This record gives sequence, structure tokens and C-alpha cells, in this order.
Amino acid sequence: MESFLSSTASTSSQSSAPQSLVRRSDVDPLLSALVPALTPERIALLQKLKSALEKELARRKREESRYDWSVHARESQRIPTADDWQTWLILAGRGFGKTRTGAETVRQLVTTKQARYIGLIGQSMVEAASVMVQGESGLLNVFPPDERPIFSPSGQRIFFKNGAVATLFGGNAPERLRGPQFDLVWIDEFAKFKNPDELYNQVMMCLRLGVHPRCIITTTPRPVPLLEKLLKDPKTIVTRGSTFDNAANLAPSYIAQMKSTYAATRIGAQELYAEILSERDGALWNRSLIRYQVPADENWRRIVIAIDPATTHHDQSDETGIMVVGLHDDGFVYVLEDLSGRLPPTEWGTRVTEAYWRYKADRVVAEVNKGGDLVERVVKSIDPHVSYKAVRATRGKVVRAEPVASLYEQGKVFHIRPLTLLEQQICDYIPNRTAKSPDRMDALVWAVTDLMLAREASAEPKVWGV
Repeated sequence: MESFLSSTASTSSQSSAPQSLVRRSDVDPLLSALVPALTPERIALLQKLKSALEKELARRKREESRYDWSVHARESQRIPTADDWQTWLILAGRGFGKTRTGAETVRQLVTTKQARYIGLIGQSMVEAASVMVQGESGLLNVFPPDERPIFSPSGQRIFFKNGAVATLFGGNAPERLRGPQFDLVWIDEFAKFKNPDELYNQVMMCLRLGVHPRCIITTTPRPVPLLEKLLKDPKTIVTRGSTFDNAANLAPSYIAQMKSTYAATRIGAQELYAEILSERDGALWNRSLIRYQVPADENWRRIVIAIDPATTHHDQSDETGIMVVGLHDDGFVYVLEDLSGRLPPTEWGTRVTEAYWRYKADRVVAEVNKGGDLVERVVKSIDPHVSYKAVRATRGKVVRAEPVASLYEQGKVFHIRPLTLLEQQICDYIPNRTAKSPDRMDALVWAVTDLMLAREASAEPKVWGV
């Protein structure tokens, strides 16, 4: 730089054309600070240098942003904020970003020194290496180049810059986990393993290091009993998601093909929407009876909203079942939306009235055996113009549900998309054995009965207001 400045000064002193010099005040402050005066040629050169430096700085910022997971992660991909979780179960469709989420979570816990001894478990050693480590969304590729860990294929280990070490295992050989110990384990595509129960038991026995050892499971679901057990475990944080949650990062042609080919199929329910397609002996419904279809148009004969109200509201209360169901001109019944939840009366009443006008429904149907005139009073207080029909059960729950299940079996009822909690409830319901009140199922039964089996219910419609 000194030689350049002296050359510039020399050139300036020898110049016999003062007009060729540029006053210091006319030059960029950064450049004008270098020398008292510069020739236009020198200024142009320095401006090019400045431009190149700015471009390089912008490139480095883009590169840094590329590896900033806090910028790119969707809310469902962020590490749970609860302090007491033991297992994070990410149950999602293909292409959701499960592998990226698992790898980024390992990176975060390693970088913040919350994990030092890590187990990485794929279905096989080959899958663990090719997907979890070397894959496009694997561990090696989520770290910036200067922070990237070293992978030793021969030793099946990953060495991180801060001294943490990860070891690879194949899920179909759980006996290899007798001996190692970890503070973090990541299991990928857990539902594919031959013996997931034995594998999981071994993992739990290995998680004995650190202050709070944890397990991350990323998988597309299958009807594996252990998955259902984990879903009910209070120490399990469950994240659900579909392929379409990540549509912005997938090829548009892929999204279009998945929707047109699989969105309304059982395989689509499992592989795209992450539904667990389990079967239970003795249940009135099974997964094969649930079909997905969207009507060709909006020509509805009737749409009803059925309510099975909970009579109390606290943490252990039953849910209030709320189903939006329509009878189309094509003669089929379509379950349009499940609005059920553990809600106070004002909230479920608001949901019902909003849905009534949004769907241009014909009436609200409500069971009054448990709640008496509760539904009528709540809905009337919110909107007196809603058409209302009270229904009273004169026969047992099973007798009322059987004709509706039969309509499913005849292919007369469709769901317009997977409705996870409803479908799980109706497929889990076993007459005379299921103790918990199937509130969603009850609302579904009342809605379909009103549309297709009207004589099964004893009722008189009411209209509030004019």
C-alpha cells in the first residue's frame, strides 16, 4: 500500500494538468483519506476494489445465513423449549425435513456443549452413514465448512471440533448398544426397524451421561405399538407434520404429483400426512374403511355441524366433539372438518357459529342427553340466527354407531383429508371395551345420522330469531 501511495503521490506531483486531479471532497470519504489527491484512473481502480470487497462481504453474509438454522427452521423444526423432555418424536411425512431437523438439533446441542457423546442410529450402518451423516441434510452438511466435523468411515465415528464424538449404529443390530453410553441419541426412520422395542430399550439404558440425556426420533410412521406408546408418554414431545409443510423447499412437480396421485389414498395418509394406520380387533372402524376424496364441486345438498358437548371444563375433562359434515349432490357424505377440543363453552360455541356461516351450513345438531339445553343456550347467546336441532339418544352408543360404520364400509362416506385425531379415535373404539368417551366419534355419528339416517334420531329443528 505504501508503494502504491508513493506512486500516486509521484504521479500527482509530476502532472502538468491540474484539471486531471480530483479534489479530496469529490471522492468517497474512505478513498479520500488515503491520499490528498487521486487521478481518475486511480479512483476507478480503487472503486473496483471497494466493489469487489463489498461483494465478498455480501457473499460471506449469505454463506453465514445459509448455515443459520434460526433463520431457516420452521416453528415445528425448532428444538422443544420445555426443560423436562426425554424424547422428541418427530412424526412427519416424507420430505418434511426430518433429517435436517435431526442433524441441526445435534449440531445445536453439540455446539452449546449440551451433548458430548452422541449415538446415531439408522436402520443399517449404511443408512446411518449415507443419510444421517453424508446426506444432503446430514450432519456434515449442516455445519459451515470451517466448523465441519471429521467423519471416519472405518471407525464409524464423527469427531467434532470441540471434542464431542458421535458413533454410528445400525438399528437392526441392537445388541451393539450393550456397552456404549451417551448423553444424546438420534434415531432415524425408527418405524422401519425389525425390532424397535428392543432397540429403544437398549437406547434408554445407554442414555446415562450428562445432566439431562435425551433422545431424538425422526420417522415416517407405521403401525408400530411402541410409537403409540411413545405418543402417550408425558415425557415425549411430539411434533407432527406433512410433506406439504415443506413445499417451499421441494420441487413443484413433486408436490403436484404427490397431491394428484397419493393425497387421497391410504398410502398418502401414512407417507405424506404421517398418519399411523393401525388396526384393532373388534373395532367398528378400521383404516381400510377410511377413504379420502374431495368432491368435484361445491354443490351441497346439506351441511350440518354436530356437537357432542363436554359437561365440564378442566384438564381432565372430556373433549367437546365438533364435526362439520356435508351431503353432496353426488350422493356421498364428506367429513369436512374436525373442530373438536377441550374447550370452555364460549370457545366451542364461537367455533360452531363461525363454522356455521363459513360453510353456509343448514343446521347445528347437538346431543342433549348429557348437556341438556347447554348447547342451545351457548350458541343462542352468540348468534340467535343459527338453525338448531337437538337430538336425544334413545339407543346405546354402539347401536347408533354401527349404521354409520356400515356406510363407511359401503364406500358412502369420505374424508376430504386425513383427520388424525378423529380417525385414531374411531379406529381405536371397541364396543364395550373402550372406557374413554369417544366424543369426536359421537359427533360424527350424529352428523352422518342426520344426513343419511334421519329416522335414527328423534328431534325437532329450532330456529332462533328471524
